[in-house]
Amino acid sequence: MQQRVIISQDIEHDLAQAIAETEHDRVFVLTDDITQECCLPKVAVLFAKHNATTITIRHDDTNKTLATLADVWTALQRGGATRHSLLVNLGGGMVTDLGGFAAATFKRGINFINIPTTLLAMVDAAVGGKTGINFGGLKNEVGAFANARYVIVNTCFLDTLDTANLCSGYAEMLKHSLISNAQMWAEHVNFDILQPDLAELQRMVAASISVKEHIVADDPHEHGIRKALNFGHTIGHALEEFSMQQPGGAVVSTAPTKQEIPKGGAVVSTAPTKPTNQTPPGTLLHGYAVAFGLIGELYISARKAGFPTARLHQTARFIRENYGAMAFTCDDYPTLLNLMRHDKKNTSDTINFTLLHDIGDIRINQTATDEEIREALDFIREGY
Repeated sequence: MQQRVIISQDIEHDLAQAIAETEHDRVFVLTDDITQECCLPKVAVLFAKHNATTITIRHDDTNKTLATLADVWTALQRGGATRHSLLVNLGGGMVTDLGGFAAATFKRGINFINIPTTLLAMVDAAVGGKTGINFGGLKNEVGAFANARYVIVNTCFLDTLDTANLCSGYAEMLKHSLISNAQMWAEHVNFDILQPDLAELQRMVAASISVKEHIVADDPHEHGIRKALNFGHTIGHALEEFSMQQPGGAVVSTAPTKQEIPKGGAVVSTAPTKPTNQTPPGTLLHGYAVAFGLIGELYISARKAGFPTARLHQTARFIRENYGAMAFTCDDYPTLLNLMRHDKKNTSDTINFTLLHDIGDIRINQTATDEEIREALDFIREGY
């Protein structure tokens, strides 16, 4: 089943139409404790008309777990969900990943709609049919390919985000430009993401989604060209998993502070007191990990595939200026290499990469030696 992406100008109208066109006997809404307060009010009246049941999980990728997934299944079961029910995932990538997997597996599959509320989810997580959870300390280790019936993208939700979350999503847009064309890349490295024009950003988001849609349409189950979407992610996922193992986080940033909410997977019916859609200092967001991964994999691309060094350095400067630097040392390299060996893209113990000969000139199924990867990690830390 193909999904339909709607670039929305009127979220209530477009959501109402999507629900009307999707089979349902009951409607359930999955949010996290942040989006329930910050984003759900924008569409609450419509959900009330459908007597929708709200399921709320704890925010943050550390809660994208089997325990949280089981809590969602339990809430659906207790709420009387059937094979003809509809789950609407309203939130960032954690919500759309976990909610999509819950829908794909409950009663062997129910319909779901994704409404991404973060830039990262709009351009990446909510589009393309990948669902899943983290498991055993590894990112997205368990999941399934399952398309939402609709993905409704409206940048009205972005006014709830802090700068760090905007930058996080923008890293995936930058990746899309690198695997697409030089004109898009030039626009991206010259855009002011720290003070964005949201109307202009919506146009850029639509173009970025289009890049992913075309690739996914050609290769829905990642046997070939869809591997291009993994650019930056072999190193990026290792950095993200490494940061999750550190008690104080692993990134130097200027993200605003926020109220801490206790960890755990419990499903609740009401939101905690006064969360804000911002990022705790020290947290390495997925897009930041991808941004640093892009630097490392562009370095390997320059070394092994002839990627132009001027474009490598221009991209690296943009990332340094907008994302800061990640705190890790050469003593951490063995841990990072071991994490890369667990990447889903690998064959046996060989670490696989997508590399670029130039912008839009993609080389999938590439490898690099441990020494070349160490050089790339050096470059991330101190070479740009």
